[in-house]
Amino acid sequence: MRIDVLSLFPEMFTGVFGSSILKKSQEKGLVQFHVTDFRDYTENKHRRVDDYPYGGGAGMVLTPQPLFDAVEALTPRSGTPPRVILLCPQGERYSQQKAEELSKESHLIFLCGHYEGYDERIRESLVTDEISIGDFVLTGGELGAMVIIDSVTRLLPGALGNEESAVKDSFSRGLLEHPQYTRPADFRGMKVPEVLLSGNHKYIEEWRTKESLKRTWKRRPDLLERVDLTAQEKKWLEEVKKED
Repeated sequence: MRIDVLSLFPEMFTGVFGSSILKKSQEKGLVQFHVTDFRDYTENKHRRVDDYPYGGGAGMVLTPQPLFDAVEALTPRSGTPPRVILLCPQGERYSQQKAEELSKESHLIFLCGHYEGYDERIRESLVTDEISIGDFVLTGGELGAMVIIDSVTRLLPGALGNEESAVKDSFSRGLLEHPQYTRPADFRGMKVPEVLLSGNHKYIEEWRTKESLKRTWKRRPDLLERVDLTAQEKKWLEEVKKED
């Protein structure tokens, strides 16, 4: 996979792309990261990428020319067109399902804007996806792009040491993940549940499923409306509800 980022502050990505899973994924050849300052594509001598909005109003708006030219320069002349992702508070709310969808692509281009917004022609004619990571406003799109890139990269085959890790993460199936424990079995009187020490994998999986249902019901009950539960899981969920 190739991931391009268009940003006015490319230095923000240095530490992120050079650390942890993202760094290892590059070293394994699973992904290539490229960050471009789209000021380099401006056609005016002052390298301006923004201008005053028509009709008046506060703030400045990103002009279309630099972003159009940058995306066109990064788009291969043959093969599958890239997904061009605009980070924007007005976009689709980001989810694990969207991460899984994007992880199947071969080329992603992220547009990270600043100022008051984008010229509407960027949205209408250049972008394939508008994404928001939440109902709040950031200074620019860089932090949102980092979040999405991290969540997509870890889904690439071979990115994680344990291939089951991504599958069992919270939200992968639509439920929150069950509690996790490690050594020691007794820490300051707080003990690991006996079932996890039993060695009985069937019971352990049942416990984990029940705990996942319980945690989702208590913390994010809205998620249960979108999950296709088995008959047994529905029964366990009813038991969980009665415990409250």
